[in-house]
Amino acid sequence: MSHKRKKLRLAPSKVATQPVLPVGSGDGRAVFGICVFLVCSIGVVFGQTLGYGFVNFDDGHYVYENPQVLQGLNLTGIGWAFTHSVAANWHPLTVLSHMLDCQFYGLHAGGHHLTNLLLQAATAILLFLVLREMTGTLWRSAFVAAVFAIHPLRVESVAWVSERKDVLSGLFFMLTLGAYVRYVRKPPSRGRYLAVWFLFALGLMCKPMLVTVPFVLLLLDYWPLKRFGTPANHVAMARKLIIEKIPLIVFSMAACGVTLLVQQPAKVISFSLRLSNALVSCVAYCGQMFYPAGLAVMYPYPIHGLPVGKIILSLLLLLAVTVGAFCWRQRRPYFLMGWLWYLGMLVPVIGLVQVGNQARADRYTYLPQIGLYVLLAWLAVDLTASWRGRRWVVGGGALVVLVVLIACARTQTTYWRDSESLWTRSLACTSDNGIAHAKLGIAFHDQGRLDEAITELQKAVAISPEDAEPHYNLGNAFLQQGRLDDATVHYQKALTINPEDADAHNNLGNAFLQLGRLNEAVAQFRMVLAINPDCLEAQNNLAWILATCSQVSLRNGNEAVKLAERANQLAGGDNPIVLCTLAAAYAEGGRFPEATGTAQRALQLAEAQSSAAFAGSLRSQLKLYQAGVPFHGTDPAP
Repeated sequence: MSHKRKKLRLAPSKVATQPVLPVGSGDGRAVFGICVFLVCSIGVVFGQTLGYGFVNFDDGHYVYENPQVLQGLNLTGIGWAFTHSVAANWHPLTVLSHMLDCQFYGLHAGGHHLTNLLLQAATAILLFLVLREMTGTLWRSAFVAAVFAIHPLRVESVAWVSERKDVLSGLFFMLTLGAYVRYVRKPPSRGRYLAVWFLFALGLMCKPMLVTVPFVLLLLDYWPLKRFGTPANHVAMARKLIIEKIPLIVFSMAACGVTLLVQQPAKVISFSLRLSNALVSCVAYCGQMFYPAGLAVMYPYPIHGLPVGKIILSLLLLLAVTVGAFCWRQRRPYFLMGWLWYLGMLVPVIGLVQVGNQARADRYTYLPQIGLYVLLAWLAVDLTASWRGRRWVVGGGALVVLVVLIACARTQTTYWRDSESLWTRSLACTSDNGIAHAKLGIAFHDQGRLDEAITELQKAVAISPEDAEPHYNLGNAFLQQGRLDDATVHYQKALTINPEDADAHNNLGNAFLQLGRLNEAVAQFRMVLAINPDCLEAQNNLAWILATCSQVSLRNGNEAVKLAERANQLAGGDNPIVLCTLAAAYAEGGRFPEATGTAQRALQLAEAQSSAAFAGSLRSQLKLYQAGVPFHGTDPAP
């Protein structure tokens, strides 16, 4: 007698999902303990940054030299943040976060570092909670979050104030993932989907690298959310899921357009070199994940290109892993998801579209490597499934890995304590690094170590003669040493590369003024005011020449008065040097009562500031004005 077995059928409209540990289940204490561990480990690694200062790599653009940011958070600043780019980037929420820091901490760098640290802690905790929610696993999710939190490759993103965009965008990335999981797991709701849109848009306004989020969400649909359904309806489900992401894709395209519009590379790099570098960088980032040594803030493009063998080997390795991931997609779907997460999130920063001069950067691994951490954590558990004492072996190995990473990351963080240590370390880890030599030279210059500064800046010029910054700073160092001819040569080279550099025009004008080349000085100061009409120094210097020059053909009292009055307005009316110039301008214009009164005010301020030599010069000029005689001479501006 035969019996027919009943077949269990899955309703085709249902999508199987992986069991999830409910919030508040028996592992609540473990969840809390893991969150505490993440915070403490981040504190151990990055807590030392609270005693660090700013560095001379973009921190000035973003914070301590940015007048809008220094004013703190206000309505005018908010409008400015949304309508202007900073350091060739449009990320208004990041700029607003810097304004808020200045509102609370001023220029105390430790407060700015504290914000980065807190954002990193919040992002790591959210990664753990979201990954646990998606996969239903506790310890693997904890391990992934812990590696993300304290890997040495994270140091650049957390210890660098200017890289606020990483930790802030990372926070919104995790919030977007969390909102998406809630949207998927709960009954359909337009409000939940709008929450995904909103958080994603905020993340894009922190850093446009999040343009790959729609792709990441599709990968999560594949695993662990398992929304692709059965093999029979994969194509139909894929089409539906892609259509679901179209609004997010539109956001991404808009962000890409804005990024390409505002970012301008300083030099053009051939596509063949960019493509080769992209292949090598993908492999190099994987190597740094396992062996995070020799990390630097700037990896320059190789001057003589990349070895062909290295390019081919990198290509073969990437192809091999990719093929393996697709072959294992049935048994180990996490492998395909993690690998494509890594490659996909690197696309905006891998250099195929050039938006900078660096070959690669540690900060670019901030979110992409999460995919690799997931891949390795789940693979390790699978490969050791049949081992005796597996929990002890895997758990002990994970603990050793984390301890080593914490030690390495803490050491790497020490290199960010100041500009000198940062760039000295970069030069120890790289070669032919013109930017590192230039920045180290600037750090020496700021410390008054002019000979060392000139040495480093000359090395930078030799490596990258097409870069304006080292020429400009060499000019500054030579000007400070009184080597005026050398200074003018480098200012002129800097202006050949970047004709719109108002500071270089101004300093070249100062050099010409000290050399007595007054016509050339006047031309440079006029160039400054054409670029920046509110440059106080250029207005003062030009007004001084027009008012006091011994060459009759150069003097123009009326123009001098207009320039000096504007300079006095910008200076707040209490700068004795500007008042001295204004008095000379009034005298040249025949307005001697005003000249006398202004010179007396300047003299009072100079005496209050104990400027004896300047006060003596003012007394001599005041006597001339009282006698109805203008001051003419060949001295540089006061």
